[in-house]
Amino acid sequence: MKQLALVFIGGGLGSTLRYGLSKYLDSFETGIPYGTFAANILGSLLIGIILGLALKNETISTNTVLFLATGFCGGFTTFSTFAYENHVFLRAGDFMSFALYTIASFVVGFAMVFMGMWLVKLL
Repeated sequence: MKQLALVFIGGGLGSTLRYGLSKYLDSFETGIPYGTFAANILGSLLIGIILGLALKNETISTNTVLFLATGFCGGFTTFSTFAYENHVFLRAGDFMSFALYTIASFVVGFAMVFMGMWLVKLL
């Protein structure tokens, strides 16, 4: 039950921060979802750091990993919003934004996970 509560609280904090980031960064003039992109990229970097530390030091408890990686990062990042935003681009016929957003999200997201783990190795 404690682990479920940790994921729940972490997810709520992450979701709240993502909402605020989207409200602050999304461009209503261009329709470009900078907030979702930033959340997914920052979340990818953060989960790389968290899991890298957990693997390297074994000093991070399972509960801390559940709270930060599963809960917070899971709530902070969002695949469903990413998918919907791409649906909007396609429905509008904006194939260039669709392609750029999709490719950049995957490439930069993967790079940030690897960068986070690499940064932990440097410590």
